[in-house]
Parts: sequence; C-alpha cells; structure tokens
Amino acid sequence: MNSAQLKTPYFLIDENKLIENLEKAKQLKTLSGVKLVLALKCFSTWGVFDIIKPYLDGTTSSGPFEVKLGHEKFGGETHAYSVGYSEDDVREVADICDKMIFNSQSQLTAYRHLVEGKASLGLRLNPGVSYAGQDLANPARKFSRLGVHADKIDPEVFASLNGVMFHMNCENKDVDAFVALLDAISDKFGSYLDALEWVSLGGGVFFTWPGYDIEKLAAALKAFGERHDVQLYLEPGEAIITQTTDLVVTVVDIVENDMKTAIVDSATEAHRLDTLIYNEPASIGEASDNGEHTYVIGSCSCLAGDQFCVANFDEPLKIGQRLHILDSAGYTMVKLNWFNGLRMPSVYCKRSGGDIQLLNEFDYQDFKRTLSQWSVH
Repeated sequence: MNSAQLKTPYFLIDENKLIENLEKAKQLKTLSGVKLVLALKCFSTWGVFDIIKPYLDGTTSSGPFEVKLGHEKFGGETHAYSVGYSEDDVREVADICDKMIFNSQSQLTAYRHLVEGKASLGLRLNPGVSYAGQDLANPARKFSRLGVHADKIDPEVFASLNGVMFHMNCENKDVDAFVALLDAISDKFGSYLDALEWVSLGGGVFFTWPGYDIEKLAAALKAFGERHDVQLYLEPGEAIITQTTDLVVTVVDIVENDMKTAIVDSATEAHRLDTLIYNEPASIGEASDNGEHTYVIGSCSCLAGDQFCVANFDEPLKIGQRLHILDSAGYTMVKLNWFNGLRMPSVYCKRSGGDIQLLNEFDYQDFKRTLSQWSVH
C-alpha cells in the first residue's frame, strides 16, 4: 500500500520512530530500576501495542474503559486511577487491575473493601509543586482537586496503603527541574513514603526529548527509590509517542481576506483538539521558516477560529496538495469526535519493513451510531 493512494485525512504512525523512543525508555529502565506504564489517556491505539509491549511494564488509566483496554490488549501490570469512581466503576475493574489508586481519602475509605485482597491499594497525593507550561494542565494549580495535600493526610487512613501516586509534570524537558521536584517530595512526604511498597511519579517527564540527559534522570530515580526503599513507577504517555505520527490532510480550497488561508479536510476541534484547547500551533512538515509564501492552515469546520497554524512555504500552496501535520499522536486519537459530521481520519501504521497497515477506518454508519441507536415511536 502506497501512502499517496490513501484517502485523507489519516494518521500515519511510524514504527521506526516509535522504537527510537522505546529504546530510550529501555535505557531508562535499565539504569534506574524504574518501571514504566503507558498512560492510556494520552495514547491508546491498541493496534500498535505489539510494538510497545516488549519495552514497558503495563498501562495506567484515568477511567474504567481504559482499565479494561489495558488489561485486555496490553497485559503486564494494569493500574487503575480515576479522579472520581462510582461504586459500579470500582466493582467493574477491581478484579482485573493490579493497583487501584484513589484520588481522595473519602473514596479510599468508601471503596477499599471492594479492592482489598484483589489489588494493591494506592492514593494520589498532591505535592503542591509542579512543572507545567499552562495553568489548565497544572496538577498543583490553585484549588486543585487532584490528590490529597500534605496537610490533609489522615495518618489512620494512610497507614494501610501499599503505595501512592504523584502526578506533577506536563511536558517537563528539564531534568534539573524534575530532580528538584523529587527533592521536594522527599522533604515533605519522606516519612510516609518510607512505609510504602511503591511510588508512582506520574507522567509528563519528557525523557525522549532530543538532548535529554537520561543518565542524570536515571541516577536521581535510583537514588530516590533506594532512599525510601520503594519500587518506582513512571507513567509516560507523550514521551513514548512524541514525533512518531503525522496527521495527513489535503488542501481543499484557498481563500484570501488580507491573508491567504489554505482550508484542509480536517479540523482541530474534531481531530487535533489540544491544538485548540491549549492554543499551541501545529507544525507542518512541508513548511519552511524562510519561505516567502505565508498561509493560515485553516480547518473545514464551521468554528470561526479553528485553524492549525500560520506557516511559511517556499512555493505557493495548491488545491489538492497534501500536508503533514507533525507530532499528532498524543491526545489526538483518544479525543476524536464527530463535530460537524466531518470525515473521521483513518489510522495507519508504517511498519519497519515499509508496509503500511490499516489499524482503523470510519464511515457514515459510525457517525450515525454515536448519535442514536434506536428511534422513538
């Protein structure tokens, strides 16, 4: 199958690029003794789990369906976490998870009897410090509902825990900043951690970023684990799949209103939602920093401000031309929606041998089924 023959829009995952990231994950595990569980909230395209499974130790979730998917399609350790469980949620996953992590002491108290004897019990703690570029994604933001703060810990509830989870980073590419967070956790929670079996340090640590000092990170993790005599976990998502996937689109029109806009057959609101939510412009593979032809790359949705980016090109764009929207794996396929009834991107994987494998495709029946299954008579 030739990529030029594929109908846009579509996601194309590159196995070789994925393996490059996974080899760095393997290095980190070997040097530090940390275990790594894939954060399914970021990426859960299970058609490529066969590539990822040999490198990681399992999965972690943010809701019951992710727990089921991790258990069924990935295996290894299955960590269950949710900001707010219902009793039905807990009953649904208690038998298939290895660790059940509660967000609050009240939920832990209410549901622990459903989990004890089945899974290791954990509690999310909020360290009050974090590394995040935007307040929307900052776990330690003011009035945060995410985890128990140090001054709110009830020692009686805490005493019978097996482990805790901290999540305090978002795209942290600074190893020194992460080490400082580790030191802050040790200072504030050390006496609690010493009595536990395991500690998860969450996700958002961008150890696969070019130039990241993996050896320094590994040394800090190893020292932390030995200091508190715990098994450490990280929950990478973006670090595993960064720079592995393009969203391929076609220019369907070019309009001009003081500035030229190339309208493509995709939309941030439907297919790349974080571009819109965080106002972080996408990057286009065909663009040129010094190009003389400037275009807004606009979506085909009806939302007035829905655009991917502004980009420069060496040559004028043409209707029918394909563009590659880079780094489109994390928080994309897990957030796809049917806004405007737009065509949903297919999902492909370019395997190491060069073959392109179809992982998923969607049609009108999929759109219709999400809206109603039966009519009212």
